[in-house]
Amino acid sequence: MIRLQSLEPLIGNTPLIHLNSESMNLFTKLEYQNLTGSVKARPAYYVLKKAIERGDIHSHTTVIESSSGNFALALATFCNYLGLRFIPVIDPNINPIYEANLRLLTSCVEKVTERDVTQGYLLSRLDRVSHLRNTLKHCFWTNQYANPDCVASHYYGLGEEIANAFTQLDYAFIGVGSGGTIAGTSKKLKEKFKNIKIIAIDTEGSVIFGGCPQKRYIPGIGSSIVPANLSEALIDEILMISERDAVRGCEELLNKHSIFAGGSTGSVYSAITGYFTRNVPKNDPNVVFICADSGMPYLQTVYNTEWQDNLRTAVKS
Repeated sequence: MIRLQSLEPLIGNTPLIHLNSESMNLFTKLEYQNLTGSVKARPAYYVLKKAIERGDIHSHTTVIESSSGNFALALATFCNYLGLRFIPVIDPNINPIYEANLRLLTSCVEKVTERDVTQGYLLSRLDRVSHLRNTLKHCFWTNQYANPDCVASHYYGLGEEIANAFTQLDYAFIGVGSGGTIAGTSKKLKEKFKNIKIIAIDTEGSVIFGGCPQKRYIPGIGSSIVPANLSEALIDEILMISERDAVRGCEELLNKHSIFAGGSTGSVYSAITGYFTRNVPKNDPNVVFICADSGMPYLQTVYNTEWQDNLRTAVKS
């Protein structure tokens, strides 16, 4: 436990920066400054910490998780540091750089390759997790979709940091995947800012908010299930963003603000610009969004023109 706590100074207290915008006071929290490069370092650390404290994880435990990339990478890094065995369950949508990192950090990577009934891979990954849990002794599933420790990590971490940075906050735009980030952050922000609007961002093809399942290609946002942690979220509005708009959002963030962000952040930024184009504010509101990870792992996908062309073709078909 002491060894894990030595990593704590490298997680959280990420920069909050003010972006140039004519219609609002726009801020973003640079979560790629966390150890392992994403917002997922927060719940990965907190889940492991609490599980070790409860005795759910000990030196002979195998940790298991289904992940599209960032959560698995954080868990792999921390488990490797602790000398714990970790098995990530991934799929073809994972960024190639993340997959390579996982294979360096772990002795076993389970990769599902067949799409499930929703045209995604999540249900297939969860089936593989279930199989591993039934066949391995002394295993622990971190279960980012339903583990209340994921929600708590953001309530006491990200949400508290944002709340403490403002005396007035009008809007928070938050992407939704496994549900923990928006659940914990929204609860904390609503406690301090009674009139804040929490805007949830989902991607077309996701079923989280009742949409029709479709093939999705950008990891980190959207889901083939309704995550249990979402029930804790305090949401005022929901915006659905196409993956093509996510790409445009990434490009605009880079060209206009010099922020090199991942695909989910592009979705959120695209949602913000669209929202305030349709709803021109009377006064300059304070608006915050989360830069969940950097664009580096997306160089071969979101920032690659050939991949973008393939995405356009796939969407048309």
